[in-house]
Amino acid sequence: MIPKILLVEDDTSLGFVIADQLKRDGYKVTLCIDGAEGFKRFNEESFHLCIFDVMMPKMDGFTLAREVRKINKEVPILFLTAKAMTEDKIEGFKAGADDYLTKPFSVEELQLRVIALLKRVNINVEEEVDKIITIGSYQFDSENYTLSNKDTSRTLTRKEAHILRILTKFKNQVTPREMILNAVWGQDDYFVGRSLDVFITKLRKYFKDDEHISISNIHGVGFKLEITD
Repeated sequence: MIPKILLVEDDTSLGFVIADQLKRDGYKVTLCIDGAEGFKRFNEESFHLCIFDVMMPKMDGFTLAREVRKINKEVPILFLTAKAMTEDKIEGFKAGADDYLTKPFSVEELQLRVIALLKRVNINVEEEVDKIITIGSYQFDSENYTLSNKDTSRTLTRKEAHILRILTKFKNQVTPREMILNAVWGQDDYFVGRSLDVFITKLRKYFKDDEHISISNIHGVGFKLEITD
């Protein structure tokens, strides 16, 4: 099954860029340039995820979300907006949003938020990756949650494996902390943040025998899995 996304964005340039990226990630995307058109298309087709800009002509994103929620209370809704004020976010969540992404945002952040939202409705759309991933001198079996080298083999917990898979996907790049939290836990708050720190510490210990592997904490941003030759 190919997940279908309704993208409503009145900035045509940005809309085409986002739609093109999502299509390359394997989704089927319907792009609309105003809220009224978006609502019309929502009533004509079934979608697995909605991505709405907030400031739009004919019908703003908050109103669109409220109208959608009258019809479907389950479909995930992600807002894209230049507004970062707390009151705007509160209004968005009251309108029925599941998540809120402030412009400008990175492609990686959008990708992981889309994956996390679709998982909430039991649609697993993580891109197909090699089942066996080489990390320095280690082999990570992402399907069976095992991490091994020539001397040792251990079975990871589901969350350890999920976090490691994300880090390997963006190896040698900084992976924002909130991306991992939303992808693995479906939320970003203090308590799950502390849990993430514990998991990162465990993963560091698992790789301690290979000096070419490190997981750095980029203060205030996230984590970086580095693999050197």
